[in-house]
Amino acid sequence: MSKRAPVVTPAKGDVLDHPLFERVERNVPRLARQMVSAFVAEIPIYSQLPREQLEGEIRAITEANLRLFFGVLRTGEPMSASQLAEVRVSAARRAEEKVPLDAVLTAYHVGARIGWLALVEEHQPDETAALVAAGVRVLAYTQQITANVAAAYLEEQQTIFGEERDAARLLASALLSGEPADAHATRLGVAIAPAYVVLALRMAPHPDEADDKDRDVGGAIAARRKVRRVQAALDELAGEPAITLLDPTGGSVLLPSSAEGATALAERLPDLAVVLEKAAGAAIVIGGAIGYGVSDVPRAAAQAHDIVRLARTLDKPPGAYLLRDVLLEYQLTRPSDAQVALASLIEPLDRNPDLLRTLEAYLDEDLDRRRTATALHVHPNTFDYRLRRIIELTGLDPAKTHGLQLLGAALAARRLGEGSLA
Repeated sequence: MSKRAPVVTPAKGDVLDHPLFERVERNVPRLARQMVSAFVAEIPIYSQLPREQLEGEIRAITEANLRLFFGVLRTGEPMSASQLAEVRVSAARRAEEKVPLDAVLTAYHVGARIGWLALVEEHQPDETAALVAAGVRVLAYTQQITANVAAAYLEEQQTIFGEERDAARLLASALLSGEPADAHATRLGVAIAPAYVVLALRMAPHPDEADDKDRDVGGAIAARRKVRRVQAALDELAGEPAITLLDPTGGSVLLPSSAEGATALAERLPDLAVVLEKAAGAAIVIGGAIGYGVSDVPRAAAQAHDIVRLARTLDKPPGAYLLRDVLLEYQLTRPSDAQVALASLIEPLDRNPDLLRTLEAYLDEDLDRRRTATALHVHPNTFDYRLRRIIELTGLDPAKTHGLQLLGAALAARRLGEGSLA
């Protein structure tokens, strides 16, 4: 039975500012060049950077970080805030340049690996204690520097995101209200589009929003997360911060388009509704309309919101709707005396709710007698009797063109009168 080798635990004073560290530190310029070459070889985005930036800014940062690295090796102490200041500035700059965080962190880990291998190659047999101490300190350096880099990067990213989101909201407000929008578009770094497909969204609550623990804190968090997921899905579609005004119940979205491509974009709204519903984890109803030019956006927005209100009033299923989908109902909501008169045509059916339900089912089933009877769970003869009573009481026969038109319009007017368009 072999004995376990003893663990070497050198006293701190035995390895402070050890000659091994000094010898390797003399090679900082060479190590920095080696590290930059490794970044280019191992991290795809670095291979896309200009040679001038690699040989200039990136190598200078790498050399500075190597000095910090050897400082930790010599003292065994964590870096101070002042020592880390330039590291944090550099991380914020990478966030501003939209270099992915994983690439930035990988660069620091590659650098630590190369620094450690340089120590391994340089150490002598009698410097084992110093090498063991160096291993612990390399890990401490990597932990501290990656934590600071990630924090600074995310802080800057959040600042940028907040500024972009504020600019997008201001742009949305200006476009929807018909106010001048050029300054907001410039701030956001986008051009005013020739046309916009304007969406009105209504989102049902996510199941987690019903969480009433901790005085509705859980539900409020779930609601905010739902909005963030929908916003992220729209951002991905747009390839930039989407122009939106959203809250947990819904809001407005403006999808930029060319004048020629706006109709095709509007035709794809049903697919978008599926994507957004998946992101929200809740049912979504969308009303869409096209605004041709900035001056037309407020009209399109009003139409989109009218459409989504109609879709909800008419109990249409979740999905996306355009004017053509609610054309009759939309027209009936315009200022007119006809709506009340149309609704009164089927008032005689109110005394027998079965007759009203039968008429609704008959029209929903495209005047198919057998399908209507099945939907109502009655015998076809019972349906025939009810249909005769409908004709007798209203004087309108759905088998005739004029009667069918009036009965359909009357039902729509009744639904709109009973439903809330608020």
